[in-house]
Amino acid sequence: MAIQIYNTLSRSKEKLIPIEPGKVRMYLCGPTVYDYFHIGNARPFILFDIFRRYLKYRGFDVKFVVNLTDIDDKIIKKSIDEKIPASDVAKKYTEAFMEDIKKIGIEPADVFPKATENIPEIINLIEKLIEKGMAYIIDGDVFFSVNSFKDYGKLSKRKIDELKSGARIEINQRKKDPLDFSLWKVAKSGEPYWESPWGKGRPGWHIECSAMSMKFLGESIDIHAGGADLIFPHHENEIAQSEGATEKPFVKYWMHNGFLKIDGEKMSKSLGNFFTAREIMEKYHPAVIRMFFLLKHYRSPINFSEERIKEAQQALNRIITTLQNIDLELKGNENEINDTEIILKDSIDEIKKKFIKEMDDDFNTAGAMSNIFDLVKEANLILAKGELSESDRGTLFQIKIIIQEFDSFLNILYFRETLEITTTDDSLMLILIDIRKKLREAKQWALADEIRNKLEEIGIVLKDYPDKTSWHRKK
Repeated sequence: MAIQIYNTLSRSKEKLIPIEPGKVRMYLCGPTVYDYFHIGNARPFILFDIFRRYLKYRGFDVKFVVNLTDIDDKIIKKSIDEKIPASDVAKKYTEAFMEDIKKIGIEPADVFPKATENIPEIINLIEKLIEKGMAYIIDGDVFFSVNSFKDYGKLSKRKIDELKSGARIEINQRKKDPLDFSLWKVAKSGEPYWESPWGKGRPGWHIECSAMSMKFLGESIDIHAGGADLIFPHHENEIAQSEGATEKPFVKYWMHNGFLKIDGEKMSKSLGNFFTAREIMEKYHPAVIRMFFLLKHYRSPINFSEERIKEAQQALNRIITTLQNIDLELKGNENEINDTEIILKDSIDEIKKKFIKEMDDDFNTAGAMSNIFDLVKEANLILAKGELSESDRGTLFQIKIIIQEFDSFLNILYFRETLEITTTDDSLMLILIDIRKKLREAKQWALADEIRNKLEEIGIVLKDYPDKTSWHRKK
């Protein structure tokens, strides 16, 4: 089955056919580096990291670019508030961004271009738009004329007349039209600036992404991704200025992830429910955050709550506990099982195919993860037998290898050795196992057996090994 992608531009799923066969050029709108990125921002960073990895897993050569907006009104305001240069603000939060994405298991992009390092390309693109009569200059400011691009609104499905009457547009009396947007801004006193044909100033936000995308990926690219909040005006404006300058399609597939709410409310500092990813990672393990986002389709809205994050933690713990039990069962025997000679058991092969089918269907991670749990269930049924045959061990080995194979792009087990099991059930089980171990060491066999038997009555099975005791729930 070919990979299908929901294209925001067409509002339908489309077969992934790259512009250049076998190669995917992919751009993700990165952070404006004036603060630590929040948990809502973490969703596209994590998910499109996974999708990029999956495309590579499926054999595509992927070039992935994530921009860094390191000059912006918010950065300038922060520099004024903290009484430090804007460049220092950008440097501080760029370094923080890199630290945080590493902690959360995100693979670095092939390129992290910075707006301030691509000013010549930005100026060149603006000059093209002026030459074509699609942009105009007023006292050193340069604006894009929305009326000059006949397809404006094709991504957001909004009509220009409706936008003029209903949309909240930046107020600037000098613009010819209220919808026109800034390409270049005159520097105010004390603000950072760059020399340009129109005077000292700095680029507008939208033009930065177009210029950097074209520089590192070409005038037409395969996938442009970001949050749904960027569809209008940011991505709409990117299309207008890019296609206006090149007269070529800018992006073939537009991908947007759904919104995130906190306990059912929109995240807002005024509501006191604004959390940075860094703050969340202090409370929950990074792998749990990745799992949380995997359990919901990327286009669907998602609600971040204590209950949902604990569900994600329990789900991750189930996978890790099963893998630990498989390792204990296969301990010392794995070298005897040659995976290159094993033909997958039909039921295991079917689960693997279903997983890939779900991922191929617009990266349906929620559906795909249900197949991971089917593998976990299959493993636990085998582990519950007690005495295992060579065939059973071979199947366990297959399950382990397949889960690890899928984790090459899910990246939820990378943290396996550092993941602290903190859910109530798991914590209590660790305490009971430790108490039972001490009873056995004291030769109080009857009491140790009673703990085992009582647990089995409520559906929990203990399995003793020379150096460890594992547990699992009966299915």
